[in-house]
Amino acid sequence: MKELEYPFDSESVLKKSKKFRRQLLEGRTDFLSKKIAVLGGSTTHDIVRILEVFLLNQGIRPQFYESEYAQYWQDVMFDNPELVEFAPDLIYIHTSNRNVTAYPAVTDTVQQVEAALEEQYEHFHVMWEKIAEKYHCPVIQNNFEYPFYRLLGNQEAVCLQGRISFLNRLNEKFYQYARTHTGFYIHDINYMAASYGLDKWADPFYWHMYKYAMCMSAIPEFAYNLSNMIKAIFGKNKKALVLDLDNTLWGGIVGDDGVENLEIGQETSMGQVYSEFQSYVKAHKEIGVMLNINSKNEYDNAIAGLEHPDGILKPDDFILIKANWEPKSRNIQEIAAELNILPDSLVFVDDNPAEREIVETQVPGVAAPAIGAPEQYIRILDHAGFFEVTALSEDDRKRNEMYKANLARQKQQLSFGDYTQYLLSLEMKGTIKPFEPVYMARIAQLTNKSNQFNLTTKRCTQSDIEQFAADDGYITRYGKLEDKFGDNGVVSVVIGRKERDKDALHIDLWLMSCRVLKRDMEYAMMDSVVEACRQCEIHTIFGYYYPTAKNAMVREFYRTLGFAKIQEDAEGGSIWRFDITESYEKKNKVIEVQG
Repeated sequence: MKELEYPFDSESVLKKSKKFRRQLLEGRTDFLSKKIAVLGGSTTHDIVRILEVFLLNQGIRPQFYESEYAQYWQDVMFDNPELVEFAPDLIYIHTSNRNVTAYPAVTDTVQQVEAALEEQYEHFHVMWEKIAEKYHCPVIQNNFEYPFYRLLGNQEAVCLQGRISFLNRLNEKFYQYARTHTGFYIHDINYMAASYGLDKWADPFYWHMYKYAMCMSAIPEFAYNLSNMIKAIFGKNKKALVLDLDNTLWGGIVGDDGVENLEIGQETSMGQVYSEFQSYVKAHKEIGVMLNINSKNEYDNAIAGLEHPDGILKPDDFILIKANWEPKSRNIQEIAAELNILPDSLVFVDDNPAEREIVETQVPGVAAPAIGAPEQYIRILDHAGFFEVTALSEDDRKRNEMYKANLARQKQQLSFGDYTQYLLSLEMKGTIKPFEPVYMARIAQLTNKSNQFNLTTKRCTQSDIEQFAADDGYITRYGKLEDKFGDNGVVSVVIGRKERDKDALHIDLWLMSCRVLKRDMEYAMMDSVVEACRQCEIHTIFGYYYPTAKNAMVREFYRTLGFAKIQEDAEGGSIWRFDITESYEKKNKVIEVQG
């Protein structure tokens, strides 16, 4: 919904939230349903109201539990029955500097300040530990925004007794906890308050009149930022940027003005603006965002522009460069197809509003933000939160190289008449093992990102993955794949639940990254699962397919592995059975497997 895309009109969102909610719910059934507990140290009703609208727009249908005013700590520590019964998928703790009760006095000694800091931190620490023990779900915790006044003036951040100093040190202790505990995330309201304007954000009227931790008009931006964190945790991030060239990555039109007259570099103020934007875009490669070009241009002109000596981005920084005179909507569809991702994983960045509208109309799901003037490009894209980071894996950092290697594989395939010979030419080596600690984060990430090759679309947190790995009642397998073109990283995950009394294994989750489709990795995974079953004296495997709007490609997946369909419901969901016999012959013929 355009009215809910950044930059949005906060006043309109506040006034029309019910209307937006109704429109978002009309006729749509493909939501990801999640139960979210909001534990507030201040009034949270309007935050929940606006958060719901933004989450619906992100494809998540939330069901909320909302604590009573300022009962966030008590609800957790005293096992509020309603919260326990609610069994949240995520807990959000909405506290602010108004909830700090152990501020030091100006006259306190260093020892007294340290004691106050430890006391305040421990108040939260024991709650987080209780949540981890009781609920096993992701937690989002606000950090602390600065107070709206400075008793010590500019020394407030210097003196240990100053409140800003105290909050900075308390925030750092929160950050350290987040660094060392998976599934625990910090919602940075200190940055948000600074970005919004602390004087407006912290208007005391709203606290004393309504017990709001911020002014009313800041709630939409606050809720939007929070929704970006939640959608990232549940695998709803975008995956790739598709960028225009002329007047987007540089000033001017390369075909008309010539490379030498483009505005890029340090010679002009506007050239500096475009250089800064190119640096911002290039940095996205380091967090796993795939970069691509979609430009109405002669290909040679586009390459010449990207090779400008003052340019930051070079042709090698992009996976696909579509520079032609085809409709940009067609190029977008081709980019999605060649990357083997869905169009709704793409963000299209173009200065031309007409091109953006055509793409959004012709290719539903693609985000095409109104990026404004060049000096606003970074702020708008950054605040939009398309690529919100919750964790970074080595696979994320290598993603652009992995997809480039995939294109090289596709080119090599064209030179082979026999597909098996092509697969053998890749010299593939696989590693298939039970879940290991070093890959837990990546495995959890895959369960939340993989939508097309995902039989049951079960979503797991890292805590869930760790529990499956430790539980003898499950068979777990991850698969890595590398070949002569490079390492694809962890690309496949299987979780099977043992049913001891019936000698059976139920496949609760089977997924694979689409970048290794048709490489026979599924056969290698099947062989490993069968071998694990034999070791456990299990003779029957049951597979399940739950249809979604995105996973139709695996509707008949189990049939290709030799399973027999034993049940199918009206919605297309199906159950499959495979009997392990002594004569089982390994299905993988082309991957050299370790593990």
